[in-house]
This record gives sequence, C-alpha cells and structure tokens, in this order.
Amino acid sequence: MSRAWTLVNPATGEPLREVPYTDERELAAIVARARAAQRDWRRVAVAERVRVVASMVPAFRAMADRVTLDITRQMGKPLAEASREVETMIDRAETMCRLAPAALADEPLPPKEGFTRFIRHEPLGVVLDIAAWNYPLLIAVNVIVPALLAGNAVLVKHARLTPLCADHFVDAFARAGLPAGLIAAVRLDHAATAALIRSGEAGYVSFTGSVAGGREVYGEVSHRFIDAGLELGGKDPAYVAEDANFDFAVENVVDGAFYNAGQSCCAIERVYVHREVYEPFLAAAAAAAAAWRCGDPSDPATRLGPMAQSRGLQTVAAQVEDALAKGARLLCGGRAATVGGRGRYFEATVLADATHSMGVMTEETFGPVMPVAPVDSDEQAVHAMNDSRYGLTASIWTREVQRARLLGRQLEVGTVFLNRCDYLEPALPWSGWKDSGVGITLSRFGFDRLVRTRGYHLRLPD
Repeated sequence: MSRAWTLVNPATGEPLREVPYTDERELAAIVARARAAQRDWRRVAVAERVRVVASMVPAFRAMADRVTLDITRQMGKPLAEASREVETMIDRAETMCRLAPAALADEPLPPKEGFTRFIRHEPLGVVLDIAAWNYPLLIAVNVIVPALLAGNAVLVKHARLTPLCADHFVDAFARAGLPAGLIAAVRLDHAATAALIRSGEAGYVSFTGSVAGGREVYGEVSHRFIDAGLELGGKDPAYVAEDANFDFAVENVVDGAFYNAGQSCCAIERVYVHREVYEPFLAAAAAAAAAWRCGDPSDPATRLGPMAQSRGLQTVAAQVEDALAKGARLLCGGRAATVGGRGRYFEATVLADATHSMGVMTEETFGPVMPVAPVDSDEQAVHAMNDSRYGLTASIWTREVQRARLLGRQLEVGTVFLNRCDYLEPALPWSGWKDSGVGITLSRFGFDRLVRTRGYHLRLPD
C-alpha cells in the first residue's frame, strides 16, 4: 500500500485530496526517463529550446483559472494575489527565454594565430528543484525555465502544501510539446529527498526554504561535490527617511508587510522610521493596516488570507507576545482569528517601539506583523538594517536618489530597493547574503549555476 498525505484547505480546515508519495521504483523510472530525455535535449540548439519552452506560456494561460484556484485552496493566498502570481510567473518565463540566447552562447576569446579558443556553457544533466509553498509558481519557475533552456532535465519536488503546482508545470510543458521525461513531479519526504541527492543522479540542487533546511541540503550535496543554490530566510528592513513621499511610503510599506499574509522571504519584516516622522507614520500605518481584514481567500475582495501552516500561526503569536512583554506598543491587530469560525488567520498587526531585544525584530516572522522602530539618522538606520543574520533585500524611502545610492552601498543585502519593496525584477539577479542563502536565480546570471563552463583550446592544422 502506497503512502500518502492529505492536503488541507487552511481557510476552512477541510481536506482537499490525498497525495501519494513517489515510491522508490517509480522514482527510479522517472530519473531514468529524465536522463535519457536530457541526452537528446542537450543536443538541441538553444534557439529551438527557447521556442519549445516559450510555448509553455499560452498553455499555462489556458490553465490559469484552475491554477489560480488550486493555489488559493492549497495555501490560502487570496484569489487576486494568486491570479497575479500566474501573470508574474509568465513574465519571468518570458524574460528568461529572451535572455537565454545571449547567456548560453559560445564566448570566443580574442584571435590568436594558429588557435581557436572559446568558452561553451554545457548542461549539467538532471536538476532537482525543491520548491517552497509561499509562491509556488514563482519560486519553481526561477529554476525550471532556465534549467530547461540550458539543456537540462528537471525534477520538481514541490512543498507538501502545494504539490499540485508541480503537476501544473508538467501539464503545461506537455501541452507545449516539451519532450517527454524532461520535467517530472516527484513527491518525496525528507529521507527520500536526501537519498536522491546522495545517489548522484542530480547534477544540481536548488532549494528554497528555511535556513535549517538549507543546511541539510548543503550537507547532502557535499557528499557528491555538486553545487546547490539556496534561497533561505529573510528579515527584510525598510527605512523611511524624513523626506520620503509620506503617503506613498506608508501605503507601500504596509503592502510590503501584509501582502500574501506576510509569507514572503522578501516581505518587509522590520521598519525603521526617522524620528521626525515617526509618530505620524505610526498613526498612518495603523490606519492603513485596518483595511487588511481577514477574509475568505476565495472571495475576490479579500486582501488578507489565512496562514498556510499552523506552526506559522504559533510563531507569529509567540513573537507578538514576546514583543509586548518587552515594551512594544500594540497599535492594531495582535491576535489569531477565524473567518466564519473556521481557518487559521492572524490579524494585520502593527507594533511600535520595537527593539532588537525582541524576536520580532531579529528572527523571521513570515506573517502579517510590522514592527516599527525610530532612528535619528541615516547612519543609525544603516547600522540597524545590517544588524541581522539575514541579507535578502532592503528598501529605502526617500526623495533623494543619490542619498539612497550611498546608503545602498553600505547595506549587506542582495537587492537594494528605492521607493519600492517586495518585488523581483526578473532581469536583475536574485541573491541572498549571509544566512539568506547562496547562489543566484533570474537575470542572465541565473544560468551560470545551471551549466558547466568548458574551455575549448583548439590548435588549428598547419
């Protein structure tokens, strides 16, 4: 009898369906098909790979309504946000298809008499993509599309909360005419995933998840001397300067904290406000947060859906309780909630006078909580923003572009934003510093870890 787990709708607590694990024999067959398909795919010209992979876009658009609803049912993302995720995923796929020909082209060296020398980017073989649940399409596509464009096969091991999203990618690529076996969904527990990595069947592993999970994956790949990309936690700060466009900053910082119920690696999780505008910012932020009311995510009007995991709800509640015990002021929210007596929700919460003695300012929250602290200068803001073991993104809110450039050079993060936040531009590299991970996805640099760089040094015949 095969093992399985039950998907549960976090908005209602009702079971959705049983999902069987991939057993050992089935996994071996999937891997064998992937390796065989990749041997042929690697010989296909990049231009043709781009044509086939890009054909996934109209196929996915045809599935968009079903995919959107499945995201909402699996992890609680409001319908409007789930729909935007589909469109954003398509934009990323199209961007990587545009970048692929130049990024994967041979690179000739300057002429040298009697020799031809060039660099070629060769595929790795089979790529294992261990994708997270919070943005189940976006996180997966960051690896799936460039890996296929680079000539690899891809095994998608999606999170237990959102396994249907892996199926949707497989379905869309099948409709697009991608050769069979080049992409497959696998349902594996931690032990089976570790065994697959240790087996040597994968030439690269991409993991998005917790720092603890990243350490486990890094330990496993060390046994095979293969590379891994790790996108891990974030504790992303915002600094609102005294000259910021005030109303714009409030609206967007609040959105950056509460979008997707704060369940984003690059959500704003701590805010530093110049003391000159501190109290007005608190009042305006609390008023704006009141509009983020908990609601049924299947209702198109809902902005704040449920927490995807019960342990996430417990983490958020514990951090808020700790902050209040250490002197933070609760301006709004602060409690777990239900909608119609069902679901696991947490109210949009704004905390004032937060300090780094509180876990809510130092440890990942991954929920709809926005702690705010005053600062007296740019220097104090930079010090506080860097006072973290995480380093994914940071946002600066000021009217002075040069001021932001100078501050940005001092920040220990992979992405610096000015007057925006919680967004990935697919033409820019996405990377983490410190405990936020290693490696790069997106942009032309996103192909680098998905290929082997080989040198050709050819002496020409006399």
